[in-house]
Amino acid sequence: MKLRIEPNLSDPDGTYAQLLALHEDRSDSESARVNARLILLLANHIGDASILREAIEIAGRERPV
Repeated sequence: MKLRIEPNLSDPDGTYAQLLALHEDRSDSESARVNARLILLLANHIGDASILREAIEIAGRERPV
């Protein structure tokens, strides 16, 4: 399986709004902690080490896609 990088959200604007709301009224360190928790929850859901390695590599690029 290859990492899907093309748009795949049914409601991207709604998802973006939820992410913004998640960080509202949080300090930078609180936002970093909630981001880390979200990443770990999603990584656990994915569960495929090769997909996660690919995502980590792409995310680390200056221009991810």
